[in-house]
Amino acid sequence: MRRNSPLLPYLFVLPLAGLLTFVFGLSLVRLVEFSFKQVRGIDGPWIGLRNYELVLGQPLFREAVWHNIQLFLVIPVIVVIALVLALLLYERLPGWRIHRTILFLPYVLAIPIIAVVMKQLFQFSGPVNTVLSALSLDFLVLDWIGSADVALWTVMGLILWRETALGVILFLSRLMALDETLIEAARLDGAGWRHRAWYILIPQMRGVIEFFVVISAITMLSAVFAYVYVIGGGRGGPGTATMVIELYIFNALVRTSLPGVAAAVSVMLFLVALILIRALFVLRRREED
Repeated sequence: MRRNSPLLPYLFVLPLAGLLTFVFGLSLVRLVEFSFKQVRGIDGPWIGLRNYELVLGQPLFREAVWHNIQLFLVIPVIVVIALVLALLLYERLPGWRIHRTILFLPYVLAIPIIAVVMKQLFQFSGPVNTVLSALSLDFLVLDWIGSADVALWTVMGLILWRETALGVILFLSRLMALDETLIEAARLDGAGWRHRAWYILIPQMRGVIEFFVVISAITMLSAVFAYVYVIGGGRGGPGTATMVIELYIFNALVRTSLPGVAAAVSVMLFLVALILIRALFVLRRREED
């Protein structure tokens, strides 16, 4: 084949593409197949849409979906905080290298480690409530882990703290890649930090902001298992206050031995993630046009 052939680049990625298709494609096909079967062991009879009907009719599943939807409330907060912190680091304030390391640290640590530490801190008799009591803020002393009204918000706070670090990393990387000529010109013309950020920097970060929003949405749907598993004691507790879709799948597969039900929920979750990814590509195409 000639070196200038348009097919040559695809030949280089063909082995890896084949491997990924075999590993993930085969698993996905089996997952969809299981969702239409009453699986016992490694296989079972075909039952059509009965697993989907069973799942959609369960109040526990609807509650898990509602909790995941509530987690979406934290996305705008994460974006705003990460954007402001990235802009401040970009201005190279005194000690910005140390501050950058501190802000990046939560994303380096494993989620279970962070969750275990936070669970100890937010126990009713833990350091957080002790400090609040010492500051005469007794009205803020809450059972952060053991109260069904507060437990999900505690998980939100943990997610906010860790996922903000990823936003700062992405936004700061985009800022460091910008041409500083226009920024310097605006500074010489007397534009303040707020005007430079709003009219020059943020418009050029639109693509990475959209990307981070979609990634955060997928995270709230399908990457919060470790948070709720540790905080909720592995049961989505107290009660079902921290039950989310991933934990529902885990319980269906491991605790109640219903692989077909777990597969049906997994397929629905996968389809929603595909819709979000498709939305990202549409946004990127519109921006390019």
